Formats: sequence, structure tokens, C-alpha cells
Amino acid sequence: MTGAKTILVATDLSAPARHAVERAFQLAASTGSELHILHAMELDALDSLREMLGDDVFTVRAALNSDAHRHLDQLSGDVAIHRGIAARTCVAEGNPLATIAAEADALGACLVVLGARGESLLRRAVLGPTAARLVRKSSRRPVLVVKQAPHAPYRCVLVTVDFSQVSLQAIRLARQWAPKAELVLLHAFELPYEGKLRLAGVEEQELLQYVTNSSKTRRKRLHDLAATAGLAPAEYRARVIHGDPAQQIVAMEQELAADLVVVGKHGTHVVEELLLGSVTKQVLAESQCDVLVICDPREAPDESP
Repeated sequence: MTGAKTILVATDLSAPARHAVERAFQLAASTGSELHILHAMELDALDSLREMLGDDVFTVRAALNSDAHRHLDQLSGDVAIHRGIAARTCVAEGNPLATIAAEADALGACLVVLGARGESLLRRAVLGPTAARLVRKSSRRPVLVVKQAPHAPYRCVLVTVDFSQVSLQAIRLARQWAPKAELVLLHAFELPYEGKLRLAGVEEQELLQYVTNSSKTRRKRLHDLAATAGLAPAEYRARVIHGDPAQQIVAMEQELAADLVVVGKHGTHVVEELLLGSVTKQVLAESQCDVLVICDPREAPDESP
């Protein structure tokens, strides 16, 4: 099976996780993608009850599996959300994070969709340290974290840019997954050793001039990157802002009322990878809208949605 147009959405079958499934149906319908819905059951705890339940533990396991299949069938058949898409459903046993990653690899999925809240996995996956593990396990797949009910296609997409290869991929995927949305390219930066320069007595006026000159250079690079990504000037807005990247991203999201933020997982070298990892985690935690995390294309398969 090819993964050129395959979306995998994982759900814990909770009401909040339904938003992720709805968004996945919407994206599949608008892009002509094949949709797979996965529910991963971690049933290891049942083994500890074997002494008490005896052979009944297998009956309980079978009942849980059957109930999961029934809920998935109801979800995929809901006319209010399926948009005419005949999704394929799967119930798998095992560690949820490992199961999602393995299923995405098996399908060659071009996008993995998760809910930001849920009864178990998805709440922990996004708001806790499990998020980093999930992104690492799905390092070859863009991961869309859905936080809001998808009342309409994405209207305004904020793409964060650090001029690395992942930024180029982020712009292209933002346009592909949200072709009719307003696209805003944001580059937020701080000067190297900016705090230490102030401590060293560098005048504010001189620092301001550095910031002004750097902003002009970075704005040109931003337009050049947009052109490389295939965007015409009329197809996007460029914003270059001086300040803490994570704070500026969240502030700009609120200013624009963006409904999707696209962030890269890696930067241009080791130090920036660590910084961007921190930025990504902060954006995931503090943003109100959906977040699409893009991996470094050097680790990604040669396929696109």
C-alpha cells in the first residue's frame, strides 16, 4: 500500500478525541486521502488480574476488543462527520505510542492526527513528556495535534520559520493541507548573546540598530524561502519579529486568531535543534489552536500528501 495520500488518526474513543477524528475526515475529504482510524488498547493490566479472574480474563479481553470495534464502527459511520469518506478502522493491542508509530510506518501515512485531550493516552501525549516521545517515534511523519472542534476548513495558518530545511517543508505542507487558508509566515528571533551584550554595556540604540539591520536581512530571506516553496507574493504574509520565539508564536496566534500553527521539530544545527524542541513543546502546551509538527525532511520518506 502506498502512503502518498494516507492519513492515520488515533483515538482513545473519548468525546474530546472525536475532534481529531472529525478533522481527519475533513482533511481526507478535501485532499482525496485515504483515512485510517486506529484505537490502541493497552491491556497489560489485565494480566495482573489473571489469578482472580482465571480464564475469564480472556473473556474480558474479548469483550473490550468487541466494544472498541463497535465504537469505531459507530464513529466511522456517523453521517455528521464522515463526509462521504469510507474510513478503515483498526483495533490494536499494545503500548499506544509504539502502536501508533508502527501503524503509521506500516501504512506509509503522510499525516498522523491526534487529539490534544482525552481520557488517557492523548491527554498525556500532548501535555506531558510523552509528547516528545511520540514525536520522536513518529519522526518520519508530520503529527497534527487537534485542540479545537473542526467547524470549518482551516482559515488562517501561522507557519513558523527558522530558515532550516524543515521550514521549507513546513511551508509546503501548510499549503497542501490548507490550500484555501490565509498563510502567514513568521520568523521570530533574538540576537546572539543579546542579554550579555546589554550586560557588557552596549548601548540600547546600538542594539536597536543591530535588530533593525538583522530584521531587514531576515525579511529578505523569508521572502526568498517563500519563493523557493513555490509561493507567489500574493499568497502569503510575512512577519519578522524580534523577541522570544515561543512567546511571539503564541502571541501572533492570538493576534491573528489563527486556527493552525505549523512548527518544525528540528533546526539547522544541534544547538538550534535543542532550542526549537523547547519552542515546539511550549507552543504545544500554550497555543489554543491546532498544531502541526513537521519533522526534519532529512529523516522523512520521499512522499507528500
